[in-house]
Amino acid sequence: MRNIPVDVSALTFVCVSPPRPKLVNQDTGEVKTDRNGQTVFTVGLSAADPMGRVDLLNVAVTGDQSVTIGEVVTPVGLVAFPWEAVLGGEKRWGVAYRAERIAPVSAVPASDSSAPAGVA
Repeated sequence: MRNIPVDVSALTFVCVSPPRPKLVNQDTGEVKTDRNGQTVFTVGLSAADPMGRVDLLNVAVTGDQSVTIGEVVTPVGLVAFPWEAVLGGEKRWGVAYRAERIAPVSAVPASDSSAPAGVA
């Protein structure tokens, strides 16, 4: 699978759903882990561009993140990757997102190129 780096410099991100463990299986409640055995969490973010367009993203990240709903954040090391699967005989596809971490904007140094534009 190809990871596509996402330039977040012109976007403002707000946490819209708190970190929650990502499930491998809804029925059994099995929690997804990474190669090192750490729990993978999903954080819901809104991404707004300077034109006012807003998209909602679910971003996977290893380890629990210290962010709360309504907090302005930066997804550090954000990548997108396309996926496709056949589920119940139906072909589905989309784009998933993963980040190294989700950092409150107040914790991201101003010189960090991944900080949202206009936010320091």
